[in-house]
Amino acid sequence: MLLVVTFGTVTYFWASSKIHHEDVLNDYQGRPSGSEGTTWLIVGSDSREGLDATDRKRLHTGKAEGKRTDSMMLLHKGKGGTALISLPRDSYVQIPAYSKNGKTVKAQKDKLNAAFALGGAPLLARTVELATGIRLDHYAEIGFGGFNNIVDSMDGVDICLKQPIKDEKSGADLQAGCQTLDGAQALAFVRARYFDPRSDLGRMERQQQFLGSLAKKAKSAGVLLNPFSAFPVADASLGAVTVDEDTGLFDLYDLFKDMGTLSGGDGVKTTVPIANPGYDVKGVGSTVLWDDKGAKALFQALREGRTVDAPKH
Repeated sequence: MLLVVTFGTVTYFWASSKIHHEDVLNDYQGRPSGSEGTTWLIVGSDSREGLDATDRKRLHTGKAEGKRTDSMMLLHKGKGGTALISLPRDSYVQIPAYSKNGKTVKAQKDKLNAAFALGGAPLLARTVELATGIRLDHYAEIGFGGFNNIVDSMDGVDICLKQPIKDEKSGADLQAGCQTLDGAQALAFVRARYFDPRSDLGRMERQQQFLGSLAKKAKSAGVLLNPFSAFPVADASLGAVTVDEDTGLFDLYDLFKDMGTLSGGDGVKTTVPIANPGYDVKGVGSTVLWDDKGAKALFQALREGRTVDAPKH
């Protein structure tokens, strides 16, 4: 019993030490009050950190400096069940005022992913909170290299495709049917959009599909009960994710568990209601305009713990 307790304690502290924390969720005047349930902001960034020239070529990532948001999702679990809502990165929203180099930059309307480029995760989180009226409880972010490593640590993730995908920019070249994707193939799959007439909207659906399959594989007996699989997966996963200061090991476990529940058909996977996917704004370009009435109804239902239905597009 002593050995078991000691092993468990050491494993817990080892795993906890692998987590990268960042001060993301700060209080500010006008921040939404807490609501029913727990809400995560899950961000996929295009960070190339840790990738050398060979990796960038193999993963078709290019060599852009810095990082931008490649995907953004809200995962909410409450009395009404579990819901995963994609937020288009080109959503036309109000970015609140922020400080830069000791100066205040006034509030402005822009694409949602501009908030991340301008002020990093803290400004993105504040922008999402004010746009949705939902107070975030947790934040999780993963870059290209980390995503690739997680999938490879699991020996791939199973996915079923209704039609083949060939996207030159992302490098995706996949046949229709069920198959196991390695890290490079998985990254190409979740980034592919140019082959699809629906562009980002279609890509967000594929991202949701893959995240569900990833979580299902992560919590399977073949991974959890096999130390030769569990430790490499934990090492790759925890080392790849950046979370807010208050997120711990058990919070991340709950995140994967809830994502796995969605892959089993429970809960709702959807996109914020959209009025115009090609809303042109002078000086900004083509943006995604939310359906104001539908979006407010969706986020109010989440705040109040009511079950939400997948909007029809």
